[in-house]
Amino acid sequence: MNRVIVQYRTRNEAADENQAAIETVFAALAEGDPEGLSYTSMRLEEEEAGTVFVHVAEVRTEDGSNPLAALAEFGEFQTGLPDRTVEPPLARQATVIGSYRPQ
Repeated sequence: MNRVIVQYRTRNEAADENQAAIETVFAALAEGDPEGLSYTSMRLEEEEAGTVFVHVAEVRTEDGSNPLAALAEFGEFQTGLPDRTVEPPLARQATVIGSYRPQ
């Protein structure tokens, strides 16, 4: 299993455009319903230095392939990202210590 957290800061004037691009990715995920992927994106409060976005992906495919990377809409999102950000995205592997979800 592979877990990745990606964080980056957009220019404030590009934050809504970035959110719309993310929403397009989620619409494609809902339509394709790929197995072996959990994906969450969050927009943090706007700051003077830009708006921070955080993405959390968990890949659980047998062969280790990432269904998100195969999605055309995700590729388009990534292609436009440098034009919207003020700094390169920071991606880090993550290990879950605990998780709580009420039943």
